[in-house]
Amino acid sequence: MTASNSDNPVALVALGGHAFMERGQKGTIDEHEANAAKICGALILLVERGYNLVITHGNGPQVGNLLLQNEATKNDLVPMPLDVLVAQTEGSLGYVLQNAMLNQLRKRSIKRYVLTIVTQVQVSQDDPAFDNPTKPIGPFLSKEEAFRRARELDWDIVEDAGRGWRRRVPSPKPVKIIQRHSIREAAEQGHVVIAGGGGGIPIAKDKDSGEYKGVEAVIDKDFTSALLAHQVHADLFCILTEVPQVYLNYNKPNQLALGALTVEMVRNHMDAGHFPPGSMGPKIQAIINYLEAGGRRALITNPETLPQALDGAGGTHFVGKC
Repeated sequence: MTASNSDNPVALVALGGHAFMERGQKGTIDEHEANAAKICGALILLVERGYNLVITHGNGPQVGNLLLQNEATKNDLVPMPLDVLVAQTEGSLGYVLQNAMLNQLRKRSIKRYVLTIVTQVQVSQDDPAFDNPTKPIGPFLSKEEAFRRARELDWDIVEDAGRGWRRRVPSPKPVKIIQRHSIREAAEQGHVVIAGGGGGIPIAKDKDSGEYKGVEAVIDKDFTSALLAHQVHADLFCILTEVPQVYLNYNKPNQLALGALTVEMVRNHMDAGHFPPGSMGPKIQAIINYLEAGGRRALITNPETLPQALDGAGGTHFVGKC
């Protein structure tokens, strides 16, 4: 099989950071590689069905570990800023996925390349998120230490679920994906492209010089994925998560699985208080963003249910209109 061309449909699949680290794992490289092999074993189905594939992924656990390393070595090594840590995880997790996907392609004698694009994502300096940081990151600290750093380093701090105090950073909306044309062109050539890791490296234009500068922020990876799905003209935008479908009244006695929804139906459910911000909310909003920008088809499911979901017999499907 040779590389596909631009006539093939494009699928963008968004993975969570826990795709590399399952609950209870320590995050060793062996665990990362085994989990990547498993997820690529599911994603190869899209390639076999003729899709040109773009993969995005989260990096929360991995950046958290790098922040802990910063903390442990702060007296001996210069700590790296958050945008550099995102770049590091884009490279390391991209490498792990590249290797796993190449192995899947070789097993099937499918001749495609796999490449990781370290992706910069522009945000606006006027985004209100910079005045209202909401994303806790890094290690848990004592109240005394947290307030000391707030004074000395100008950190915004918050108590996190009674487990201690943490730094809190802005989570601005993505405005533009700098490498979008390269990602789209590579995908159209049939290459499997890994991009937008961790929501992308947050950058903003300096108001005086006009130059790009890294910013201390975290972009929601599902929002970046939705924007990238639009910009690469994806025919399918798929968010893989831990559950096979989206539910109303999740984990309650009256839980109800949802099969197919329009944007209007989704908005009605959100207005009724379903899909809270701390769980399914950002994923649902990302789906809405993609469809309202002209996207064709969106899907939320887990890796195990992906084959049935692609056939319309599983997962939760979203369309812009009836």
